[in-house]
Amino acid sequence: MSSNLATKLREGTKKSHTMAENVGFIKCFLKGVVEKQSYRKLVANLYFVYGAMEEEMARHKHHPILQHIYYPQLNRKASLEEDLAYYFGTNWREQVGLSTAGSAYVERIREVSATEPELLVAHCYTRYLGDLSGGQILKGIAQKAMGLSDGIGTSFYEFQDIPDEKEFKNTYREAMNNLPIDDVMAERIVEEANAAFGMNMKMFNELEGNLIKAIGQMLFNTLTRRRTRGATELAVEAPNS
Repeated sequence: MSSNLATKLREGTKKSHTMAENVGFIKCFLKGVVEKQSYRKLVANLYFVYGAMEEEMARHKHHPILQHIYYPQLNRKASLEEDLAYYFGTNWREQVGLSTAGSAYVERIREVSATEPELLVAHCYTRYLGDLSGGQILKGIAQKAMGLSDGIGTSFYEFQDIPDEKEFKNTYREAMNNLPIDDVMAERIVEEANAAFGMNMKMFNELEGNLIKAIGQMLFNTLTRRRTRGATELAVEAPNS
């Protein structure tokens, strides 16, 4: 009997998904405004989030429910390490750390793994299917906005072990739809997925302040250059006036 979990997750998280897309940081991102300092802080947070999620999934890979969606080819930790080395340098491990919202996110992953591991399904759904879908759009935006060469600084979005992402998403959703769970557990997983969206939004909100400051500085620099250029032009014109 099908649980139709993937369908329930899609329908049950529509509002959260829309809210996440309307967070200031993401709205700016989608418009092509990507500031490198803010972006690398996001990458650092995601490194710890995925590290926790993938460690806990490996711990439960023989779990009667989780084993059906355990796909190591989805793992992002190694690709995030590549990106961190690009943004922070070879000593990146000494520089990166969790933000307040990132820390709460990691703690929640560890908590559900210890008390109700079935809820890890929600975290996998929220992150991995997002990476395979909208994440591919974000990759292109990030490359263009930060002037990145293909694959440099955006390894996170590259799924080298998944040759056909569309086909894989269908396989993954089918596996979720056929999980051996009842309606009560399905609702618990949908609830946890909405909570996961909320935790992601809090991480984005932390970065919004940094982004606004960066944009403000860029605007200030642009205005300053214009004023300086204008003053120079006046000085050149003055002798002939």
